[in-house]
Formats: sequence, structure tokens, C-alpha cells
Amino acid sequence: MLRTPALIAIAIGALVVTATPAVAAKPPSGMIDSLQRDLGISKEQAVNRLANEARGNLAAPGLRKKLGDHYAGAWYEGPESVFVVASVDAADKDAITRSGAQARTVSRTMAQLTAVKDGLDRAAAPSSVHAWSISPQDNAVITWTADPEAASAWVAASGVDTAAVKIEQSAERPRLFYDIRGGDAYYNTTLGYRCSVGFAARRGTQLGFTSAGHCGNVGNATSGYNQVAQGSFQISSFPGNDYSWISTNSNWTAPGVVNAYGSGIMPVRGSAVTQPGGSICRSGSTTQWRCGTVQALNSTVNYPEGTVSGLTRTNVCAEGGDSGGSFISGDQAQGMTSGGSGNCTVGGTTYFQPVGEILSAGGLTLVTSGGTEPPPGCQSYNETYTGSLTSGQSVYQPNGSYYQSTASGTHAACLDGPNGTDFDLYLQKWNGSSWSVVAQGITPNPDETISYSGTAGYYRYRVHAYSGSGSYTLGLNHP
Repeated sequence: MLRTPALIAIAIGALVVTATPAVAAKPPSGMIDSLQRDLGISKEQAVNRLANEARGNLAAPGLRKKLGDHYAGAWYEGPESVFVVASVDAADKDAITRSGAQARTVSRTMAQLTAVKDGLDRAAAPSSVHAWSISPQDNAVITWTADPEAASAWVAASGVDTAAVKIEQSAERPRLFYDIRGGDAYYNTTLGYRCSVGFAARRGTQLGFTSAGHCGNVGNATSGYNQVAQGSFQISSFPGNDYSWISTNSNWTAPGVVNAYGSGIMPVRGSAVTQPGGSICRSGSTTQWRCGTVQALNSTVNYPEGTVSGLTRTNVCAEGGDSGGSFISGDQAQGMTSGGSGNCTVGGTTYFQPVGEILSAGGLTLVTSGGTEPPPGCQSYNETYTGSLTSGQSVYQPNGSYYQSTASGTHAACLDGPNGTDFDLYLQKWNGSSWSVVAQGITPNPDETISYSGTAGYYRYRVHAYSGSGSYTLGLNHP
């Protein structure tokens, strides 16, 4: 029999933690065609690949939290991107497979691999060592070098666990891509460089866009692809990082898209991080629209100009003139072209700076297609709730209760948490006997957004302080 709101109140503490991920929008044909061309797969495989990656990218943060200290990484395998998650404890297999992933048992945790990579980051690398990355597929840190003997000596001298390092000979010599365009060109009129727009992003109400840090210094003026005055660099970090943010004047607007040249215009709808083995495409003025796969997250690259950490390694080709441009997976923004080796005739390696780092460090908000980016502080939503949480605590909104929706429609929420924390957001619906999670925002950041198309019924939001404490604002819209 149908439970009444009074009975709902009795079950207010019940929670079914199995989430139903939102269905991804149909990928643009330009993305499908390019994946077919560059990965050598069929149209059906390309469609299935993107769908599997969309589900895996949503599941990955939750699985990492669930496995805790046992977590050893996640990646994709095969032409249709089978999602694989590793743990050091075979007992985690059931939890992993219930999420829709394949389980692997390995000997080293992600924390152990990260400690090894951090140790290498602290050791000055010889010029013959080109880059190093955590490879969850290998359960090791891979080092690419022109001189394996010198690399072995460097690894040994760093004091890390040498058994956890895999050395691979490589002729690549990463370099920065100056004089480039990705998406659309812009010009550093102070220094005379041409670089590329990464992604539109706001700081408060100020519109701007991300790019590569090596493209300019704070205060440098810019003009757009049409040579019209555009703005100036407000944030720039290189080496160490390779990101920048340029504020723009009132001549510029932002539709939240990426120029894929002959493959069309690609919408940007979020920034969920794709895992190793996942498909990814890049836009640049020299080689235009190219696709490939992610090889490693959190890579450190030893450029001649300085070492940069936290980059993502890909096998997408690029050439001079492609720096700063957009890397995108499906409709999810990934990062901005940093540098690499090789070219689009023989192939090569390209690294990008993940967009999430500058969004967090700069207090920026990604502009998404259709103007769906969360407003600053979530103040533009129809209903606003505030509160304070300590680490590990949860609260239910609105006002410790629930709301009733009498019609089908979109439920949208924006959580603005305190900087330096990890706050999560869950939308729950009453199924007649308990509350079940129908949408969630569980990135490792303080801010989350949710958009869910639902039928009439009773709903509530759970705000959870996964780590850190402080005040939050929650904005809600519902039918």
C-alpha cells in the first residue's frame, strides 16, 4: 500500500546507497566519427565506449571512497571501454562487481603508488628522463627515458621502492607547444604568442577562460582570434603546474562549447574525470580535431623549461600550434594541452593539465553548454538553504525533511561547500518503503551540482561532509 508522508518521516533515516547514474546525452556525431577514425573501432563500439565511460566516470569517485585504503586505481580496457577497478583485498570483489566494474586484485594500493611518484617528484631528474606516471594497469609507476641505466640510478637515488617503478625506453622529448590554437586562437599581445582557448570559466561574475600557464604571465594583455581586444591573464602557473585563466571584457560571451573543426561543435556539460584507457579528443589549430585514449593520470613531465606535475598522459597526437587547447571526453571537459612529443604523421604523446586543478585553485566555475553552470554561491536557485557540518556529518534538506513534487520534471541542485573540503550531495526519492539515491554529486571537491529528470513523488537531499568542516549553501529547483 502507498506510504503516507507520516510514514515517510518514520523512515527518514533509511538510505539505499545504490545510485542510479543519469543517462548520458547522445554523443555528437563528430565525436563518434573521430573515435572510429582514430581508434580503429566500429560506430557501435564507439557509442558503447562513450556510454560505458560515462557510467564509469560517475561510479569511480564513489568506488574510491568505498574501497578506502584498499583502492588501487581504475581504468578502461578494450574497444568498448570495460571499466576495471583494482583493490589489494580480494574481499572487495563483490562490492566492485555490484557497481558494474570488473575487479582486479593487486599488491600495491594507490596510496603506495602515489607515495612512490611523490618521491620521484622530489628528486631532480636527469634530462634523459622524460616523464613518469602512475599506471594502475601495471600497478606501478612507469618512467619513460632515453637512458634506462641513468633512469635506474635516479630511481635508486630517490629512495623510493624501486620494485614499484617500471622503466620504459622512449625516444620522446616533451616540449611546450607555443604559437598554437586549440578550440579558438587567442594572442598574448604583450609577448607576441598565439595560444588556444581551453574552457570558458567564471570567477564570481567575471567571465574568462582557461589555457596553458606557459602561454603568458599575470598582467599580459590578450586579443581574440579576430584580433579584437579580449582581456588579460589573471592567473598563471608554470612550471610546477601549467594552467592559466584569462579574464575577458564585455565584447565576449561563452556558449560552453569546443570547436571540433570539421567534426562540428562539441557541448561541454561537466568535468567528470575519465580514467586510464578512456577515450579522449583534442582540438588544436595545427592538427585540428584528434582523438585517442588516456594512458596515465597524475604524470610528472620533465620539460627543459621546468618540471610540471599532475598532468595527464595521452596518445593523442599534437604538434606545435596546439598548446593550451581543449581536451574533452564525451561532453566532459578534461583539461588544456600542455606539451608532448612526436607529431600527427608518426603519432606521439601529449600531456594535458587537468581543468579541475585550476577550477579549484582559482575559485572558478566551468561554463557549460546551455548556460547550466551553477551560479556563484548557488544564490540564483529558487530555494536556498544554509548550514554547517563537521567532517563525517550529514544533514537532510529542506530543513531536515523532504518535499513533494506533484509533476514530472527536472530537479536541480547546487552545493557550495567551504574551500579545501570534500562535500558531497545526494538526491533521494521515496520508493514506497525506503529512500533510494537517484542522483549524486561526489567529486573530491567542495562544490557539487545535480540535475535529475524525475517523476512525481517525495524527494530530499542529503548533504554529506566527506572530509573537512565548515558552512555550506544549497540551492534547489524542482517541479
